[in-house]
Amino acid sequence: MAILYTLQRISRSDNRKFCVYSDSMSQLQQLNQVDFTSHPIVLDIVDILRNLEIRGFEIVFCWIPSHVGIPGNEKADNAACLGSVPYSDMCQIVQQKVINKWQELWNEQIHNKLHNVKPVIANWPILPYRKADATLTRLRIGHTRYLLFQEPIPMCTS
Repeated sequence: MAILYTLQRISRSDNRKFCVYSDSMSQLQQLNQVDFTSHPIVLDIVDILRNLEIRGFEIVFCWIPSHVGIPGNEKADNAACLGSVPYSDMCQIVQQKVINKWQELWNEQIHNKLHNVKPVIANWPILPYRKADATLTRLRIGHTRYLLFQEPIPMCTS
């Protein structure tokens, strides 16, 4: 994240030659091993780097050992570790937020037949046979023979 921020700052500079120092060997290595499975931030960094090179910028990355034992740096390192969220966790968080928003919108659909049958967003259990699954779905949403074939409304006599 710090490298991305630094490159964004560099892009607004009048200077054209830069050396970016980082104590994160793993981040610097990731920049040399980019593919379609790379983290989105790494892909953003590479994209900015390419744009900067096209615009005539010369950027060199330099690894420096971390400053272990220096109190201010220790606090910064701890804060950086606490602030990072793994990509897989972030995907789960985003997915849950999308489902929550979907549920909010679904809760407003009070006049929808399916909402009366299924008020909570979740997957239906899937039956092994398509015909049985389709029949159950039609029953759930009220699309029965009287609607489909304009037969008389089935009324219970008791």
